[in-house]
Amino acid sequence: MSKDVYYIRAEELAALGKDRVPDELQSSKHLIYSSPATLAFNSPGAQGFGVKRAGLAIPGSVMLLVAPGCCGRNTMMLNEIGYAERFFYLLQDETDIVTGRHLNKIPKAVKEVVEACEERPTAVMICITCVDALLGTDMDRVCRKASEYAGVPVLPCYMYALTREGRVPPMTSVRKTVYQLLEKRPRKKNVVNLLGEFAPFRDSCELYDILKKLGIEKVNEISRCESFEEYQAMSEANFNIVLNPESRLAAEDFKKRLGIPSLELTRVYQIDKIKKQYELFGAALGVEIDDSAYYQEAMAAVRDFSKAYPGRTFVVGEWLNADPFELSLALLRYGHNVPEIYGTITNVNFVYIRKIAAISPDTRIYTNLSPTMLNYNCSACQADISIGQDAAYYHPDCVNVPWNDENMPFGYAGLRDLFLELGNAMEGAGK
Repeated sequence: MSKDVYYIRAEELAALGKDRVPDELQSSKHLIYSSPATLAFNSPGAQGFGVKRAGLAIPGSVMLLVAPGCCGRNTMMLNEIGYAERFFYLLQDETDIVTGRHLNKIPKAVKEVVEACEERPTAVMICITCVDALLGTDMDRVCRKASEYAGVPVLPCYMYALTREGRVPPMTSVRKTVYQLLEKRPRKKNVVNLLGEFAPFRDSCELYDILKKLGIEKVNEISRCESFEEYQAMSEANFNIVLNPESRLAAEDFKKRLGIPSLELTRVYQIDKIKKQYELFGAALGVEIDDSAYYQEAMAAVRDFSKAYPGRTFVVGEWLNADPFELSLALLRYGHNVPEIYGTITNVNFVYIRKIAAISPDTRIYTNLSPTMLNYNCSACQADISIGQDAAYYHPDCVNVPWNDENMPFGYAGLRDLFLELGNAMEGAGK
């Protein structure tokens, strides 16, 4: 029955505070429900850029997956998107898991992988699973030994679901790992790196134009590097721009090893916050950024949608290119309704929850991973639009905008494109 589904009102959660989040909203405190709404994003080896695919961001690299058959099987789906020639497997049997004898097989397996490739790989990424997490395997040592034996760089990728809520989650770790082969070079003042994602940001993103107007002649992204030399040229950047907080550890390593400093920009959908962020960005660089044209274009998209579809009711999930709470707050501030949010509570987004509570105290907050979501019934909420594929699962009959393309949105262009897609979806549904 729907009454058994756990949720908490925004007002109640805000009153509890970030240090007293109920256990039901913390996946480490209960069984995890892997529903169709969550299977694609609640595992570091899942769809999109999970650890396995992200680990191959280094041009010319290949991956050796060291895992039981059950963990390796879901890698086969990546063959359909062009990775068939870059994956190799070393399957663990029961004796390997009990004794750890597979560790002695890895150097030989790496050498066999190198010899099997038509072109010598630039690196071999070893992807390991929760088995080695439980065994306490020192993968840095294993990789050093394999590198010496095979004569190529060997780096570890940790597909450890067990560490998802730890200090260094899998996707944070792999974001650092993929830059480990960079070597120090003289820095160039007109070169910048964008850190954060494994696919390029949308070409329409105004950040590219803004950087060009500031005299930046080359913007590096690992996803746009077509050769190992282009990848190595990332060591020449004058500074990094961190566009995903999961890349902070990588940015710290850039500073420590290569002497390249960083600053951070956050993806938000509140237009005043976007503007403020560019003001702070300009101040940090000692310049004034004219973002008025981008501001007006984004604001026009928001106004056009809100005029055509005033006061619409949204439900917002977390399988999307946004923080579900920040996006929900933006929608509320633009005059719409958000009665339900499906998301994971963090210290970072709790500030948005407090502001949501002030505008919409009865907004219900659910966690996708709660077993009680087995009993969710959408009849309690008549939504007009769902954003995110998980939200579409809960509300199959309303208009949906997935908003989870691999080419990431950002800034004013991201806000503009979102509202254009929302308008197109509503128009297409005849609403």
